[in-house]
Amino acid sequence: MGTMKNEYDEEAYSPTDPEKHEMHETHKHISDGLPVYADETGAVPGESFTYGNSLYARMQRFAGKYSIEQRGIERVPENERTDTNLAKVGTMGQQWLSANMVVSSFAIGALAVPVFQLGFVDAFLTILFINLLGITPVCFFSTFGPVFGLRQMVLSRFYFGWYGVKIIAIFNILACVGWSSVNVIVGAQLLNAVNADVPGYAGIIIIAAATFLVTCFGYKVVHRYEFYSWIPSFLIFLIVLGEFAHSGAFVNLSMKTGTAETGGVLSFAASVYGFATGWTSYAADYTVYQPHTVSRVKTFAWTWAGLIFPLLFTESLGLAVATAMTFDPDTFEPTNSYAIGYEGSGIGGLLAAVLFPPLGRFGQFCLVVLALSIVANNCPNIYSVGLSLQVLGRWTQSVPRFLWTFVGTLVYCAIAIPGYSHFESVLENFMLVIGYWLAIYEAIALAEHFLFRHNRLSSYDPATYTSPHLLPPGIAAIAAFCFGVFGAVMGMAQVWFIGPIGKHIGTEEYGGDIGFPLAFAFAGTSYTALRVLERRWFGR
Repeated sequence: MGTMKNEYDEEAYSPTDPEKHEMHETHKHISDGLPVYADETGAVPGESFTYGNSLYARMQRFAGKYSIEQRGIERVPENERTDTNLAKVGTMGQQWLSANMVVSSFAIGALAVPVFQLGFVDAFLTILFINLLGITPVCFFSTFGPVFGLRQMVLSRFYFGWYGVKIIAIFNILACVGWSSVNVIVGAQLLNAVNADVPGYAGIIIIAAATFLVTCFGYKVVHRYEFYSWIPSFLIFLIVLGEFAHSGAFVNLSMKTGTAETGGVLSFAASVYGFATGWTSYAADYTVYQPHTVSRVKTFAWTWAGLIFPLLFTESLGLAVATAMTFDPDTFEPTNSYAIGYEGSGIGGLLAAVLFPPLGRFGQFCLVVLALSIVANNCPNIYSVGLSLQVLGRWTQSVPRFLWTFVGTLVYCAIAIPGYSHFESVLENFMLVIGYWLAIYEAIALAEHFLFRHNRLSSYDPATYTSPHLLPPGIAAIAAFCFGVFGAVMGMAQVWFIGPIGKHIGTEEYGGDIGFPLAFAFAGTSYTALRVLERRWFGR
């Protein structure tokens, strides 16, 4: 009988043949005494994407003419990991600095007062400690990119198996597309607040087109854009800080007590954690071109610095500005310009109340700059959505990454344009509900790494990333994922649903959100028990 190619065949899986190009490199690296994870089996040279005369090769040659990144989820060879000096390692910090120095982060902090009814000190402490917790997995998994040269969803095969990771990739695709839609709607609202003649759909198209232009060219251009794009946003936020401080409108709201305070803090903490940790599922995507010799400590530290500063700064600023809003205690109707602006136009109206009266047209210009900061916020989403799509199967990997980037852009525009006028709140509530999957992902990945691989990089064999029969079966991971979903449902407190445990925390009407910790605990505990059985049964 002849050999039939199927999904288990490495050659059938990839548009290129990793073994053909890298066998000699394997022997070279092993003989050089390098760690097992520096073995380059499975790494795909960049020039191999253009071999032959297939449609795939022709598209890749076309991309190469315009310096568009041709690589997708294929492992990066060591000789193509060119970000070698400390300054380039630091671009990881600017990457996350720009992605979080945005109006979306400001909005998270502002939620503490009108939505969760918190005081200033308790809300600030929540922002501080929950962000420190939330960014830790992002920093940790960022260190795996230089070590293995693998994207985050491909790395996840070592936790969820060949088939299980496809489910994770679907959740990641939903998150990338969904949050891009929510973010671009916020940006369009800001543009509309400045000029009513700019309709919502026009603002969405402007921001989406700018985002696509950056992400289409790939890794290097994304890093280059994010290296500088935080600067104008930071300057505008400093202007907001200065004008607000000069206004004297800040109020040191006192913290409440009892169940209302407990529920409010926990629910606000869930929002802060979900935003901070949301980058975990594509953390390694932005470090794969670093050589494996780069210090993991430096990678962690630069990522940490790039995340913690903008998150604390923008969310604390949003919280401070929100304290100026005043409402009638009986009717809860807005009674000053800050509250009226927020009630009428959301975060855009709140920022307009700070900037427009004292600065006039320059204040409008500042709001336009903040609207365009959404581009930096959406770049990681839209770049990584193409990589997640390629994980789904052989045929999806045979579509170049830059085409998936274009498809992802069209999809989130198709969602955002009607959503701008009709179901923005529905879309945002849906994204908040599915956000719990990140806690489940982290629990399973961290349990596998620390409990079963004993925090040893040598326990990973990156050469097996295209070999389903050498990867974990994924049964324990998927079962644990289901247990994690159950934990999230039990503890969530969202507009659509309050879980039976969440209902008993906080007020009877709003509850308190402990969906993230319960999802993490249920998933981590069940995975640990099930993985022991899985390893005994399958031996891997």
